[in-house]
Amino acid sequence: MEEQYEDVRLGANKYRERQPIGTAAQTQDDKDYKEPPAAPLFEPGELSSWSFYRAGIAEFVATFLFLYITVLTVMGVAKSSHKCSTVGFQGIAWAFGGHINPAVTFGLLLARKLSLTRAVFYMIMQCLGAICGAAVVKSFQKTQYERLGGGANTISSGYSKTGGLGAEIVGTFVLVYTVFSATDAKRNARDSHVPILAPLPIGFAVFVVHLATIPITGTGINPARSLGAALIYNKDQAWDDHWIFWVGPLIGAALAALYHQIVIRAIPFKSK
Repeated sequence: MEEQYEDVRLGANKYRERQPIGTAAQTQDDKDYKEPPAAPLFEPGELSSWSFYRAGIAEFVATFLFLYITVLTVMGVAKSSHKCSTVGFQGIAWAFGGHINPAVTFGLLLARKLSLTRAVFYMIMQCLGAICGAAVVKSFQKTQYERLGGGANTISSGYSKTGGLGAEIVGTFVLVYTVFSATDAKRNARDSHVPILAPLPIGFAVFVVHLATIPITGTGINPARSLGAALIYNKDQAWDDHWIFWVGPLIGAALAALYHQIVIRAIPFKSK
């Protein structure tokens, strides 16, 4: 009888029902996921790789298409009596894939998901794609483009620069944190039985952010998008507060990266 009780006790200890949660789950010796090594800050070898330039071209094309659709959509919003009437199209536009946003690239750089070499290249291609996308819209509809503001981001009347900056920080935080969560390889490995298509939650996050910030800033949360529209429109009102649409998204992206890596993933504090 005692041997039977001993077997039960050992079995209970060997096959516990309680599953570790949170950061405790990340410290298991038998976890089925290995944290990938951090990307090197500089990777000169990338410059001789075709995949490096192919990814850059993809960023250019995706951002080009994004700006083409976005500027046309914003012009439609300018004609509409309700500022959020076409916000759904702007959310859907983010389903192109890729980064298409220097703020997203900056956040991934801070999280050491890609090298500085690749991050700078992506940002350059994103900005070039945004400029070309806005330029194509202007070439097709120059009169309406000028009359409707060219899709340039500005602070709406009745809102302060501080309010606009805060809206851009919070909006970009929501976007970049959603990107981290939706593309988290550890979560995907743990919940592989629950397939999630990353562009869907990311697009929904953009949709929600647009609902909140269109009345304030026209929704930047993407420095390349703001730069392309401002450069092609090239009127004083497009440049007056342009710094907000760089500083705000970059701060928001940095906060999202720090929150996800340090608080949610607790990577710097994992036991060896």
